[in-house]
Amino acid sequence: MTKLRDAHYTRTVVDHLLLGECKAEVAFVGRSNVGKSSVLNAVCNQKNLARTSQTPGKTRTINVFETARGKWIIDLPGYGFAVGPASERNTWPEMIENYLTNRPSLRMVYMLIDAKVGPTKLDRQMAIWLQSKSIPYRVIANKVDKIPAPLQQARRKEIAGALGIRAEDMRWVSATKPIGMRELEHEVAEELSL
Repeated sequence: MTKLRDAHYTRTVVDHLLLGECKAEVAFVGRSNVGKSSVLNAVCNQKNLARTSQTPGKTRTINVFETARGKWIIDLPGYGFAVGPASERNTWPEMIENYLTNRPSLRMVYMLIDAKVGPTKLDRQMAIWLQSKSIPYRVIANKVDKIPAPLQQARRKEIAGALGIRAEDMRWVSATKPIGMRELEHEVAEELSL
């Protein structure tokens, strides 16, 4: 059991400058409706840590969850289709970019994609951008339970190839089953030195 199970919500901000300092943090980012909040809840073994919704794009701010003193998990707004005012949606890319490029305590970015849908154009752009900025990231393919077992290995290779990474470097999970969540939990805890 890791200290991620002690995670609790601490605050919401719209500007990374309002976050203050911490010892270590990891961030979860992904397309709207990829199940980011569900994965965050599953990795921390809590049902209602991050609010989940059937409406894409409900995460509209930088949300901070503290796992131990000065050790944070950050939930970033989803990119792509989302419900909400256009004026608000247009600020999210800048909010995400400013956060990702200005946090010296950021240890890892967990980029979620939908294993069934595969990487979208926006997912590929995010991966390329993270690489170009030398920001450490790991691809998390969620919703793998929606892919028939005999097709999973081929699908995993296909997704990895589309993103220019090795299949073994990608986490293969389902937040609802939960497949692969304990391995991800231990990885996140290690990144945060818990």
